[in-house]
Amino acid sequence: MVQYAVAQKDAEWTLFRDGTPIRRGLSRSAAIELAEMLAFRAEAAGDEVEILIQGYTGELTERHSGRRKS
Repeated sequence: MVQYAVAQKDAEWTLFRDGTPIRRGLSRSAAIELAEMLAFRAEAAGDEVEILIQGYTGELTERHSGRRKS
């Protein structure tokens, strides 16, 4: 499984992949757009994908997609 997360860190929006920051200094919408694009590519490669997105007030939403393992 590949996990992408969009979270605010050090007063800026950061995109993480599997817990490692891969892009910093993004707007929240740009980080979400990039996460969705990367998730689409990972799904096309056959991976299951999880996207976690932090809201402006700190709440966390979760999206699962890709192949589900039986």
